[in-house]
Amino acid sequence: MTPTLADVLAVLDRLYDPSWAESWDAVGLVTGDPGQPVKRVLFAVDPMRVVVDEAIAGEFDLLVTHHPLYLKGVSSVAATTPKGRVVHDLIRSGTALHVCHTNADNANPGVSDALANALGLTETRPLNAMPVDPMDKIGVQVPVAEADAMIDALTAAGAGTIGDYDRAAWTATGEGTFRPLDGANPTVGEVGRIERVAETRIEMVLPRYRRRQVVEALRAAHSYEEPAFDVLELAELPGQRGGGRVGVLDEPLPLREFAARVATRLPRTEHGVRVSGDPERLIESVAVVGGAGDSEFARVRAAGVDAYVTADLRHHPATEARAYDEGPALVDVAHWASEWPWLVDAERLLTSALAAGGSSVDTHISTLCTDAWDLRL
Repeated sequence: MTPTLADVLAVLDRLYDPSWAESWDAVGLVTGDPGQPVKRVLFAVDPMRVVVDEAIAGEFDLLVTHHPLYLKGVSSVAATTPKGRVVHDLIRSGTALHVCHTNADNANPGVSDALANALGLTETRPLNAMPVDPMDKIGVQVPVAEADAMIDALTAAGAGTIGDYDRAAWTATGEGTFRPLDGANPTVGEVGRIERVAETRIEMVLPRYRRRQVVEALRAAHSYEEPAFDVLELAELPGQRGGGRVGVLDEPLPLREFAARVATRLPRTEHGVRVSGDPERLIESVAVVGGAGDSEFARVRAAGVDAYVTADLRHHPATEARAYDEGPALVDVAHWASEWPWLVDAERLLTSALAAGGSSVDTHISTLCTDAWDLRL
């Protein structure tokens, strides 16, 4: 079955949720009609002119890139600029463009996972872990006979899911007491008289974004005129998503050999592979960041790794990093090359997810080098 663009984007958004993108980023659909059929998909790092020409000439219905075409807002996409002409050509040819940038950086698996796998790292974990989705805990007391019905209602509203389990709740039985005042219309008891009721205390966790729905479900399901309940915001814990990865090699390698591995396992560029450190230093633990990574030196140092592989290392941050005696060796690669391995992962995950839903697309990974540098003298 041929999927629509909306079908394909739904899968990509599950793999690389736009909410995982950094606040400054521009991800998502740039051109394309959600209702158009998608038979062919091209994956590339950059939406450069040569890549767009490749997509149009190859009659691809969708171009998925890592980098945005427009990172900042614009007031015009007139064909008087190079990017404006790209937009016009994409629309004229019916080629959709979709961007997965920092949402793919922060995914698991994401851009840095692909880089870590290419270099043979195992036992990986995020370098800059994102907190798990914010969670709440709701607690409510109900008459004992109503406990199961309340748990069912809260579950239906989105509470009580922990990993691969749902309807997860903690309960305890006690005695509730209250006195209805003038104006009250009590379900149990009489105005002006102290009442005692055997009640069950129910506690369930829920995603914070479901708080309103869960509270509304609680009020609708509760038999009391004024149900007593509380909502607690739980502490945020580091999760398995986030930028960069830290891992280990199967066996230690001298820095010289490890750098040679990096050079042979990533696409070749004129930038090449630059190395800072004793060539004979043994490398076992490694941090990687796909793309520009000199903003992560503090986290890399805290991770205590032997080497750091990333792109776009600038002079001052690099020399400052080397000033620490216990600091890692540095391996600097081309930005494009560090992110290219992700294309293979994205292609595999998309086709597998579509196949599970009974759909299929023809996919291709662009091998056009769109690194900025063409010649090294």
